[in-house]
Amino acid sequence: MAARSIYDFEALSIEGKPAHLGTQRGKVLLIVNTASACGFTPQFAGLESLWERYRDRGLVIVGFPSNQFGAQDPGSNDEIGAFCQRNYGVSFPMMAKVDVKGPQAHPLWKWLTSEAPGVLGSQAVKWNFTKFLVGRDGRVLKRYAPTDTPESLAQDIESALG
Repeated sequence: MAARSIYDFEALSIEGKPAHLGTQRGKVLLIVNTASACGFTPQFAGLESLWERYRDRGLVIVGFPSNQFGAQDPGSNDEIGAFCQRNYGVSFPMMAKVDVKGPQAHPLWKWLTSEAPGVLGSQAVKWNFTKFLVGRDGRVLKRYAPTDTPESLAQDIESALG
């Protein structure tokens, strides 16, 4: 059966436990592919700031580490989790490392990119810190480039939260 919303997917948490996105029904989600050794890695601070600012209103940020771009996240899930906590105080949910592009891409990422293609209709994720904003109905509202800072998403998040 084809996925109809983000709630049709599950992933593994960075601790290796099943995480069913259906448990986030009715919330606004910001899904981000992350990396620990990227020029955009300082965006973790901005993502954490958004999480702290909006989580009580229904925003959930979910980070998906990926090592597919310049091998910028080679560590284990434990190492990645410790890095994010130690350097950026990350407390929003982080998932286990996944592929976000190519034939082995996680099904969620295949769905996200088909729902919100990038520039010129490209479905591929081009780099770390590509972001997808998902509305309370579980549908993709918008895709953001790695260069779009977390702070620049605040107005769209406000609108999605209602």
